[in-house]
Amino acid sequence: MILALYNRTMQTNIDPTWYTILKDELNEEYFQKLTQKINLAYKNHSVFPTRENIFNAFRLCPFDEVRVVILGQDPYHAPGQAHGLAFSVPDGVKIPPSLRNIYKEINADLGVKTTESGNLEHWAKQGVLLLNTTLTVEAGQAGSHQGLGWETFTDTIIKRISYEKTHIVFLLWGASAIKKSELIDASKHLILTAPHPSPLSAHRGFLGCRHFSQTNEYLKKHFIREIDW
Repeated sequence: MILALYNRTMQTNIDPTWYTILKDELNEEYFQKLTQKINLAYKNHSVFPTRENIFNAFRLCPFDEVRVVILGQDPYHAPGQAHGLAFSVPDGVKIPPSLRNIYKEINADLGVKTTESGNLEHWAKQGVLLLNTTLTVEAGQAGSHQGLGWETFTDTIIKRISYEKTHIVFLLWGASAIKKSELIDASKHLILTAPHPSPLSAHRGFLGCRHFSQTNEYLKKHFIREIDW
């Protein structure tokens, strides 16, 4: 009963093209166990994002529209920040340091002034899948939901995108994201890697990586609509 309710909730919170791709995955044993663990976590702890936003990336960016994949790790673990899109925060929330560095690189790379909002929904709606490898986290405890099964689920998503689509740009920032390159067919996709945009590592090569112009150059080369960053 719980799993059926979870599946119906997921179906209503994601674009139908994703549900078609993922519906069989939801019946896998690991996902059933993951569902039970996540339901229990929401019952007993403060968990981010809110339930209705867990699959926000899949609601705003249909599978058929994916052109770019940006991988994050955990959702933000402070109140009011996480809303289901990697690196993004809702309107009115202070821009986190990593996203501030992303904006700084966009400005240096493309010469465009970025918005003062940290809400990246406009990227998602253009076909940028903002995917965290773990989709939930307990308040104040970074990495608390790693190892519960989310990684199996998101690895499957990466592999399905790689297998079923062509000419996708994967932006992998930081060691954890870069490890996912082994799931991607580099012969038909572009994989761009750099250190994480965190203030602890951004100056080691993220700043100056020019990933945003390289992304658009690749998309344009293959007659795919560019991203308005």
